[in-house]
This record gives sequence, C-alpha cells and structure tokens, in this order.
Amino acid sequence: MFMLAGFFFYSTSDMLSKSLSQSVSPLQIAWLRQLGLLSGVIVLLAWKGPYILRSRYPFLQFCRGLTVVVAATTFLFAIAYVPLADATAVSFVAPFIVTVLAGLLLGETIGLKRWIAVILGFAGTMIIIRPGFNAFHPAIFLVILSGAAFGIRQIISRRVSGADPLVTTVAYTALTAAILLSLPLPFIWTNPADLSQLLMMIGISVIAGSGELSIMRALDLGEAVVLSPLQYTLIVWSTLWGFLIFAHLPDMWTLIGTAIIVGSGIYSLFHETRATRKMTGARAWFRAG
Repeated sequence: MFMLAGFFFYSTSDMLSKSLSQSVSPLQIAWLRQLGLLSGVIVLLAWKGPYILRSRYPFLQFCRGLTVVVAATTFLFAIAYVPLADATAVSFVAPFIVTVLAGLLLGETIGLKRWIAVILGFAGTMIIIRPGFNAFHPAIFLVILSGAAFGIRQIISRRVSGADPLVTTVAYTALTAAILLSLPLPFIWTNPADLSQLLMMIGISVIAGSGELSIMRALDLGEAVVLSPLQYTLIVWSTLWGFLIFAHLPDMWTLIGTAIIVGSGIYSLFHETRATRKMTGARAWFRAG
C-alpha cells in the first residue's frame, strides 16, 4: 500500500507541476518538490544528529544529488510541453539505461534476454516519440535525458549502498539538491499570483515529500524486486490526470509503445530477479558444502 500510495503522490505532484509550469519556472518547481523531503531530513538531523551525514563516499553522494537535480529539472521542463502520459511512458526507459550502464561501468554481465528487453524498451520509446510526425515535440528528448540522469543515479546508489546507510544517502541527496536548486532562485522566483497558485506550490512540496517517504517506508517493509513493478501504476495515474485536468488522451501508437516498454521492463526485472535468486542459492549451497 505504501508503494502504491507513493506512486500516486508522485503522479499527483507531476500533475500539479505541469499545471504550474505555465507561469512558474521548472527550476522553482523542482526546488518546491525537494522542499518536502528536505523538511523531513532536517527533522532527522535534529532527532538523530549530524552523524547521519557521515559517508565513506561524500563525493559520490554529492554526484547522486546532482543527478537528481538534472533528472527532476529536465523532466519538469519536458512536461510543460509534452502530455503527461507520454512523458511518464518514455521515462520508463530509465531501467534499460541502468542495465546498459551497469554493463559498461560496473562490469555486470548482460545476457541475451536482457539485451533483447533493452532493445525492445528503446523501440517502444521511439514508437511513442515518433520523430518527424505531427505529434512529435522535441521536449520529449528531455525525458530521455532525465532517464539517463536517473540511470546514473541508480549506478551510484549501487556503489554506495554497501557502505552508507539509506538515511545518509537520502540526507545527502536532499541537501545537495536543495542547495543547487536554491542558487538560481533569486533570478527566477515567481510569487504566487493568487491563492490557487499558493495552494499548488504548497501541495507540490507536501505531496512530493509524501511520495518519497511512502516509497522509502515501502522499501523498508518489503523487497525492492517485488515492489518495483508497481512503478508502472504511474502510467495509469498520469493518463487519468492527463484526461481529467488537461483533456489529453494517449493515441494508439503511444499505447502500443507503452505496452512494449512496460512488458519489456517487467520481463527484464523478472529475469534479473530469477538470476539473482539462483546466484544466492548457489552461494548458499557452496558455503554449506
């Protein structure tokens, strides 16, 4: 339930961000989205003390925060011009980017089946984008850039996960993102024009922060490999918000591309999970012997 709630909050935050992006800079919106998580980190610092900032890899933690800034801002710039469902569907290319980067940077073995899933995932993305057609908007490539930044973030997460606790990673990410996104604020800040804009700004902070905390809680209670497929509920919520708020409905090609991406993503995740369990079982057998 926490995972489902988290992705619902994410999608709702995206909807509010798209609504606000017509009059407020995406950089300011990105700062507002980080504000909710930053508030939680400040409470943690006051409660547990500054020891949660002790890291074996402070530079990598900073780089992770930087990738979060790039991923968030490029996605927010994109959804100002691209339908929410299209942007969400294309953002699912991120796991395939992680697979490729894991092979290139971490030396992980990528089998033929996973390569097929990657190729199909990128093919599904191109079906949605359809360069050269009337529905195409170049801002959609910002979503791919966002996915690439997310992929690098995940690679860094794998590197630091064995050395730093999750709370340290979250704290560094929130502080780094908040500091970097605060730098342009004096030049781009827009005051809310009316009460509705003020409520949207507050809502973005609260809802985005709630999404982060919900997913963190879900991962504390369950296995990531079991919970990860729930991320695809995002496409349901983004399609619903797109229709209700912006009168956007995905066309046939977007639905086909989305189905290919989601199917390939679930297959790749299933194959990776099964391989991991086999490896774990083999190690247990070897140690027992």
